[in-house]
Amino acid sequence: MLVVYSANGEMYKLRAADAKEKQFWVTQLRACAKYHMETSAKTTPSSRSRSLTLLPHGTPNPASPCSQRHLSTGAPGVVTITHHKSPAAARRAKSQYPGQLHEVREMMNQVEGQQKNLVHAIESLPGSGPLTALDQDLLLLKATSAATLSCLGECLHLLQQSVHHAGQPSHKPGASENILGWHGPKSHSTEQLKNGTLGSLPSASANITWAILPNSTEDEQSLQPEPEPNSGPELVLSEDERSDTEDKEETELGVMEDQRSIILHLISQLKLGMDLTKVVLPTFILEKRSLLEMYADFMAHPDLLLAITAGATPEERVICFVEYYLTAFHEGRKGALAKKPYNPIIGETFHCSWEVPKDRVKPKRTASHSPAGHEHSVAEDPSTSYKLRFVAEQVSHHPPISCFYCECKEKRLCVNTHVWTKSKFMGMSVGVSMIGEGVLRLLEHGEEYVFTLPSAYARSILTIPWVELGGKVSISCAKTGYSATVIFHTKPFYGGKVHRVTAEVKHNPTNTIVCKAHGEWNGTLEFTYNSGETRVIDTTTLPVYPKKIRPLEKQGPMESRNLWQEVTRYLRLGDIDAATEQKRRLEEKQRVEERKRENLHTPWQPKYFIQEGDGWVYFNPLWKAH
Repeated sequence: MLVVYSANGEMYKLRAADAKEKQFWVTQLRACAKYHMETSAKTTPSSRSRSLTLLPHGTPNPASPCSQRHLSTGAPGVVTITHHKSPAAARRAKSQYPGQLHEVREMMNQVEGQQKNLVHAIESLPGSGPLTALDQDLLLLKATSAATLSCLGECLHLLQQSVHHAGQPSHKPGASENILGWHGPKSHSTEQLKNGTLGSLPSASANITWAILPNSTEDEQSLQPEPEPNSGPELVLSEDERSDTEDKEETELGVMEDQRSIILHLISQLKLGMDLTKVVLPTFILEKRSLLEMYADFMAHPDLLLAITAGATPEERVICFVEYYLTAFHEGRKGALAKKPYNPIIGETFHCSWEVPKDRVKPKRTASHSPAGHEHSVAEDPSTSYKLRFVAEQVSHHPPISCFYCECKEKRLCVNTHVWTKSKFMGMSVGVSMIGEGVLRLLEHGEEYVFTLPSAYARSILTIPWVELGGKVSISCAKTGYSATVIFHTKPFYGGKVHRVTAEVKHNPTNTIVCKAHGEWNGTLEFTYNSGETRVIDTTTLPVYPKKIRPLEKQGPMESRNLWQEVTRYLRLGDIDAATEQKRRLEEKQRVEERKRENLHTPWQPKYFIQEGDGWVYFNPLWKAH
């Protein structure tokens, strides 16, 4: 079986029982691609190259669409069909640019002739015997040589275009072109699309390039005050906080055509499994909040969190925690559209709090008489409400480690978490692993619940991107012997539901399952207890408590919203170019300061978190204060 990954993200499976049938499919695909290429050339003379990658069914690392794969003789089942402007078309440019790249063109002439001789020799082999024209290795050799020659022809064409453009008046390249970034085409039909990461390469080219970073200018260095590592934690006054009214919904319906071409060119330069940490992605895929704030948005149901410690028994408390855990993600990932939050700058912080009415904090299994879930009333009177405080900080840049701490002194409850995000390219999707763990401490009961986080996946990045969670996570309490296993199921290729999740709570000493759950993490969840009782939670009707945050004028220079305010403002205005420039300045300043610390051999000192072993803990946690 052959698998064809098309440029628009679709996958086709073609059955081929033997080498002859495989060659038949290859011939048909070539004819089809040639037809579309010629048709496209009539309407768009500078049409981009196209490629298809054929792999035997079950190959673990399929090539990404439009990527040029280097094939080895150890992988005879892989066939790459690439359609570019031919070497002959490149040679026709000779009359346009006399004297340029003459030796290269002559070499291409020789190589093309040798490749034709190779193809003729293979096709002249007998139809039977020890070596035939349909030998699998020979078919692979023929296809690979054709693809390689086609790539070389395209490269020559691009070089000629570059030589031509070098003689043309061009804009002064910005500093943003001197970092690892995306350089790709602008469509002539939609020049209004702005993307500061686009370089001045010809429209048929796309590169991810390394270059030496220039010393930043005085203007860039003065963009933000340099954080002082030893200045200590800042005092955040709760009376300065106001209810957050920002709308987190992303209104875009999908990827615009020009944006799709940019993403297509970008992913054509990536390899499967490639770490995206050092790849500067286009600004238009960003959502208007920092990753640190996204972690805070996972706490949008603080009543469920505070209700955990109100459980009468260890069994009830662990079940309450699982209920809270499963309902936390839908609000943090508000909206179906996949967007990427800002990568936090080292030293960046985020502060907020919640006011939770005391009469809303009780175990859900005994809260059937509580107000309807869609009522979002919030008590402001401290005597009738609990205060839940949250602080997050980016403590490391390489690797990117975020820490957050949340506590309620009245309930003697706190959560300490450190997360290292690692993203990788997966063809038509991007996977983000959340490496690390969190610990929920119930000081009243002396219990500690250690939990991990699922991975996130951005799917269909060329059409309408959407997010799903995946992976197996664990929750465990050593003192009580209770543990839970939660599985976030990714959607299978054929059929199946999206956002499906299952969970199982177990008492390990007796090997007894005390609760099971299934449903969708952003929809309806059904819990079945060992007593036979069942309960349904609809996450869409749960009360959402808006976080309270200080206005920008009262925030410190390294607080998320203040730090990213210009990027956010331009994104809201739709000025992608200006947003990219502001983002570049922040990131370049971070690099300059990092080089200064390296030269002085001065390690970064976070304000709020201290490293203990492989993890990070809050500098003044509730369990040490009591």
